[in-house]
Amino acid sequence: MSKGKIVLAYSGGLDTSVILKWFLEEGYDVVAYIADVGQEEDFEAAREKALKIGASKVYVEDLKEEFVRDYIYPTFKSQAIYEGRYLLGTSVARPIIAKRQIEIAEKEGAEFVGHGATGKGNDQVRFELSYYALKPDIKVLAPWKMDEFLNRFRGRTDMLNYCDQHGIPVTATRKKPYSEDDNLLHISHEAGILEDPNAVCEEDVYSRTSTIKDWPDEIETIKITFDKGIPVKVVDDAKTTTGDLAVFTRLNELGTKHGIGRLDMVENRFVGIKSRGVYETPGGEILLHAHRDLEGLAMDREVMKLRDQMSLKVAELIYNGFWFSPEFELLMTFMDKAQETINGEVTVHLFKGRAYPVARTSPNALYDPQQSSMDEAGGYDQKDADGFIKINAVRLRNNTNVRGEAPYSKRKAA
Repeated sequence: MSKGKIVLAYSGGLDTSVILKWFLEEGYDVVAYIADVGQEEDFEAAREKALKIGASKVYVEDLKEEFVRDYIYPTFKSQAIYEGRYLLGTSVARPIIAKRQIEIAEKEGAEFVGHGATGKGNDQVRFELSYYALKPDIKVLAPWKMDEFLNRFRGRTDMLNYCDQHGIPVTATRKKPYSEDDNLLHISHEAGILEDPNAVCEEDVYSRTSTIKDWPDEIETIKITFDKGIPVKVVDDAKTTTGDLAVFTRLNELGTKHGIGRLDMVENRFVGIKSRGVYETPGGEILLHAHRDLEGLAMDREVMKLRDQMSLKVAELIYNGFWFSPEFELLMTFMDKAQETINGEVTVHLFKGRAYPVARTSPNALYDPQQSSMDEAGGYDQKDADGFIKINAVRLRNNTNVRGEAPYSKRKAA
């Protein structure tokens, strides 16, 4: 007798293939769900593999357009960067995957959803918080936190042996001594040979960005047009591109060509463990710098200060799995308002792993050439600055008078 129906987030890799078969052995009716968020994958082969293992049905869902429009772009218009470096490539993809999984569970009348995320990582949190926010009564089965599964599979060797026993092909898995997550925004490499933070990541690990020796020796100039903080057009040497998915795909192609978006870092997982990740985010890196540059021209100073404070919180919420939370909804309303004037065009040079904004224009520019000019009078009475400076100096003078010396003036380096 079946224990019930479960919709399993399935990738076709080692873990989820083993999990699919194990759920079947445990007596569940398994519906496999493959989310296409832009990863390089033979989806038809993955579908056939899931059916061969024993899935009763397989959904392959193309989520790329929605992923770019409703997840990637809101993240980047918020300038959300985790721990000052990570562009949240894996984190941003999890809520959209979970959202569609819950929709399939409701369509199939499944009382369970499952995933293959480990009990040491962030993804378990991101998936499960999203599940519960979207469908509070859903039941989650996470094998890497279930005694029956943990007693059966102590590690990678046990899983590979299990695959051999049941005729599950895992040739590609055996070849890569590290773990990867691939989607439209980025590809990550971690675990395995990369677990030593002092080990240099070899060049052949990188797969989204071109190898260093192939980076062009000539600067390529592109222009990106923004509407309320969202990129709507890219013009480069080869063509003009419009449309949400097409624009981001083109930025990825350009970034890949010039080796843009590499990052090797140790970060703090939500569960309290530090981990080393090697990331490639070519289009995202270009978008980040171009968007920030336009904000410098068209965003008010005090709005930017508040936005930058809130960006840190947005990044934390995305990283920790709180996309579907009331505080995230509130912050997105704030970000939408802050981006109303971020319209215009940014010219960017792409060269040797970097994206350099070099020119910008906006109908909402707050820059006044007359006020800013060192060679032209007008627009600003320079004599007004005398009182401004003296007012700001009042407390500094008082501190020095009371102390007998200026604060910090005699501090020595440790």
